[in-house]
Amino acid sequence: MTWTEAGKQRSKEITLDWKGDPKELDRLYWLAQGGKHEAQKTRERYSWRACIEAWRVDPQSAKLALSTRKQYRRVMDVIMEKNGDKDMRRTTRQAVKAALAKWSDMPRKASRYAQTISLLWNFAARELDWPMGPNPAAGLGAHRAANPYKPWPAWMIAKLGTAPESVRVAANLIRYTGQRPTAAITMRRDQIDGDWMTVVDEKGGQELEVYCPAPLRSFATGLTPRGAHFIPRNLTQPVGYDAVERAFRAWRKSLGDKALPYSLHGLRKLAIIELAEAGASDAEIQAVTGQSAPIVAYYRVKASRRRLSKAAQERRT
Repeated sequence: MTWTEAGKQRSKEITLDWKGDPKELDRLYWLAQGGKHEAQKTRERYSWRACIEAWRVDPQSAKLALSTRKQYRRVMDVIMEKNGDKDMRRTTRQAVKAALAKWSDMPRKASRYAQTISLLWNFAARELDWPMGPNPAAGLGAHRAANPYKPWPAWMIAKLGTAPESVRVAANLIRYTGQRPTAAITMRRDQIDGDWMTVVDEKGGQELEVYCPAPLRSFATGLTPRGAHFIPRNLTQPVGYDAVERAFRAWRKSLGDKALPYSLHGLRKLAIIELAEAGASDAEIQAVTGQSAPIVAYYRVKASRRRLSKAAQERRT
């Protein structure tokens, strides 16, 4: 295309990537003739893509913990893929709620999605000085499960032998390390060294040395090495949380409706109960799992009730 602008001749060329297919060449040619080719589209100034790219190079985002940045990046990648070139100012609260509703049975994922939208919206308004309206995700970041995570019952632990290998390995790592599911799933084999193991405090962004219990040492030793991680994608990379979570959900479904209330995160709560029933103090439990005092106290009550009810019932015989 050639045209004259301010007395000077201008030109623009659009390359048609027709891949040797005459039909594709014909299609692309007429798109360009009609001004509808991808290269002719006007890019939105206030697009999600522009905001995300600006946030990723902002010095303040670099100060966040690595695990936090990774969580935001995963959600931002999804937003870029589906809505990257759309004007983010046109996003409605109804649209955000509709997106969250699709993950009603995955509250952690829904919460992260809402929080990321809110984060980007506030960044665009405060740091980029974009003319943004009311934040459509305001107040939706606390999208949580209605009830606390349920610790797994004994019958479900006994069924782990029927689970896919990735789920079985993840379950044992979460249960015996007390780590959050993501940290346990991406655990390297060298993090267990004899009687000790290195666990990850995702919130604090640091690695801590913790005593490794005998059941986990035995389980880890029995696994055939297939890479640097316990659940490897290849020789150097771990399988991601989403892949293991999908396998877990499929296996949980095979166990029937009674298994539906339980999640991978529930194994971390089971760790508190098992440690409490073994006589560990709150401080000792926190040293293993890194969970807050209120959380430990909440699940200790369950452990105490189990222990006391067992002793009471045994007196009846």
